[in-house]
Amino acid sequence: MRRSDERQRGSVLPLVVLAMVIAGGGALLLARLGEGAVSRASARAAADAAALAGAAEGEQAAREVAAANGATVVRFETLGDDTRVTVRVGSAEAVGRARRGDPRGSD
Repeated sequence: MRRSDERQRGSVLPLVVLAMVIAGGGALLLARLGEGAVSRASARAAADAAALAGAAEGEQAAREVAAANGATVVRFETLGDDTRVTVRVGSAEAVGRARRGDPRGSD
């Protein structure tokens, strides 16, 4: 009787190890997903801020604001009063757009 009890106790250990490996893998996956979401949100915020600065004061201002927000300007474009800035934060890229002019709409 004693030998079968020892065999049953020993068979639980692989299941516990498997459960721990699965839980650890799930935690790593969630961390990666969270990191990506934070990078995308940071990129969007930096792109918007850089576009506003670029529309008001030009490309150098856009680059400075992007850098202050932890981003790198990938592309800066102006077409008339419209400014479009693409930035990168980590592996995430985002585009911000702004229009130069009177905020009340009466140019």
